[in-house]
Amino acid sequence: MSLGYAEKLSYIEDVGNVGMVEYFDPSHVLREKIDQLAIMIKKSKHLVVFTGAGISTSCGIPDFRGPKGIWTLQREGKALPEASLPFHRAAPSLTHMALVELEKAGILKFVISQNVDGLHLRSGIPREKLSELHGNSFMETCPSCGEEYFRDFEVETIGLKETSRRCTVAKCGTRLKDTVLDWEDALPPKEMNPAEKHCKQADIVLCLGTSLQITPACNLPLKALRGGGKVVIVNLQKTPKDKKASLVIHGFADKVIAGVMDQLNMQIPPFVRIDLFQIVLVQALSNDKRYVNWTLQIASAHGQRAALPFIKSVEVSFLDREDYKAAILDKQPFRLKRRTAYNKAFEMVLKLNFSDGCGCSSLEIDVPVDFKVSTDCFDFDKDYIFQKLRDKAVLESRCGQNGVIERKTILTPRSDVTTYAIVTNVVQYSKTCKAALDSLSNGDHKKRKASVTGIGSSRKRSKGSSKCKS
Repeated sequence: MSLGYAEKLSYIEDVGNVGMVEYFDPSHVLREKIDQLAIMIKKSKHLVVFTGAGISTSCGIPDFRGPKGIWTLQREGKALPEASLPFHRAAPSLTHMALVELEKAGILKFVISQNVDGLHLRSGIPREKLSELHGNSFMETCPSCGEEYFRDFEVETIGLKETSRRCTVAKCGTRLKDTVLDWEDALPPKEMNPAEKHCKQADIVLCLGTSLQITPACNLPLKALRGGGKVVIVNLQKTPKDKKASLVIHGFADKVIAGVMDQLNMQIPPFVRIDLFQIVLVQALSNDKRYVNWTLQIASAHGQRAALPFIKSVEVSFLDREDYKAAILDKQPFRLKRRTAYNKAFEMVLKLNFSDGCGCSSLEIDVPVDFKVSTDCFDFDKDYIFQKLRDKAVLESRCGQNGVIERKTILTPRSDVTTYAIVTNVVQYSKTCKAALDSLSNGDHKKRKASVTGIGSSRKRSKGSSKCKS
């Protein structure tokens, strides 16, 4: 979490009633309630989940009203907690991924979130089955055609303001806007209407990690009661809606949901994060056509002027060319300018050093360059490639798998653009929580990052490194 993120949260969270007391059900009571919730979910025909900040605390993102919540610390005059990793690298929690599995199984019909961390969308919940009532720090939208853009970097504005980028839909080009609400902004009908519709249809609305105090969002779960549905609340603090709930569980969301998944005999899928970047090579012949002035840029797939947060630096070297000077690019935009003979082919080696929070430290890519040969253009099936990368990452329990998904040529100025997809994180979650329940503890349920090892390379390297080779 960053200070900027905390400032964003201040626009969407009530500052009253901070520092509320946390309650924990005794272990035997917790076990009974988990069993009861599992039975309810198993019988459910239209399950809706309503989430708050409490499901993201195990991701390193503070809540608001807990003992270490944002508003509690601010009221006590204490500093906000230091981030253990950049906000844009936060991985979904066990609860996030369990909801993905429930949705794939057809049990979970819709998710309503008050969070702006984007973790539901990043976890794999389909956009059409998700309402983000207060917006998404990583989402931009076109006010003209409605196109949405989910970024790997935090959008720089809040309050539905214009950003520095434009819509890429043909014949549109409207300047994009952020989606995070300001104080005076009403909940958008695009998010509110389907949320209200599904709550009215729900036989169970499961509220996870929310104090249910922010209006009008907090009243959505109660709409299920009018149609005979039930409300279940899982939260560490008491809420104003507890008396209307059929079941109230005081426990960590991860622990409760892990127990439910165990009772349903369902596994929690791993989280695999895939990021994109582009290698752009711009070239121009000299007047005598003997030399090529070229520029290399490592750019974001969201646009060459967009931030590329997961790459810290780029080391450029040349195979078998002692006369070509190597370079280290440590400031964005990552750009290198060179002049070489037109008739000489060569091979660059790019070592991408990744930022904190990535599962592997670096990636090496060989880039053959021959200005006399035209570049083949192609556009692969991205979904197919992504699935292959995910399957391999889970099977090998490590990240670094990568592949080219698109290559194109721009005529003016002459530019070759190659888009790469790379697995930058793999998180495996425990299969069962029986051991945790048997320990008579209401502690947090932990996730485990997959171990990282290197990919074989034709060049020599030291043993035990976490580098990856393309």
